Amino acid sequence: MKTFAVAANTFREAIRDKVLYNLAFFALLVMAVSVVLGKMTLGERLKIIQDVSLAAMSVFGLLIAVFVGIGLVHKEIARRTVYTLLAKPIARWRFVVGKYLGLMLVIAINVAAMTAALLALLAVYADTGVPWRVLLAVLLILVELMIVTAVAVLFSTFSTPTLSAMLTLGVWLIGRFSSDLVVLAAKSENPVLRAVVAGTHYLLPNLEKFDLKHEVVYGMPIPPSYVAGALAYGLLYIVLVVGLAAVIFERRDFK
Repeated sequence: MKTFAVAANTFREAIRDKVLYNLAFFALLVMAVSVVLGKMTLGERLKIIQDVSLAAMSVFGLLIAVFVGIGLVHKEIARRTVYTLLAKPIARWRFVVGKYLGLMLVIAINVAAMTAALLALLAVYADTGVPWRVLLAVLLILVELMIVTAVAVLFSTFSTPTLSAMLTLGVWLIGRFSSDLVVLAAKSENPVLRAVVAGTHYLLPNLEKFDLKHEVVYGMPIPPSYVAGALAYGLLYIVLVVGLAAVIFERRDFK
């Protein structure tokens, strides 16, 4: 119950952040623009709507996770409210997990709103009915955002908001293009560089696993085993990262 109390407080705090509404507004605006772009292409309107809308959901969800998530713990320290919280009979790991769950609730609601907008567009413009496979892409986008949020919370437990934002965006960037980096490094004659890139590839999250836009837009098959594997990988990574954040916060000296 204490964890959920922290989560509820974090949720109330996050929804008062104006950045959240600005990003959500721009995400919905981009999705509306996809309709205009679709009208400018011959027979590709549905693909454009899905492609642009899913990309907007992913990018703006990322920005919400980063710019709201990085300040969660730091704000408590800067306001010195963390001392009041930690003086109460609540374990530090519950504080970190509660912060994560509260922010995830905010992001999940935003994703749900953007999904509703996307389904409404598809219901209006899809001649053969709503392609419900798009929900698979949305599901994996949500898992990707859960991982990025966990990374943002991890960095926020020991660094400043600016550094946390840079590190989180760096992890996302490498995670999105890690396979390309491995291919490029394989062409190098430097064994140290190849080893570093390979180690980074396995250490950081492989976020390419959660991108199904191409398969959904072009009607390519999506094996259920692939989705199940991506979900298992994502959830395991989240548990490890949030657990590491809890350990770091547990050991941090606030005196």
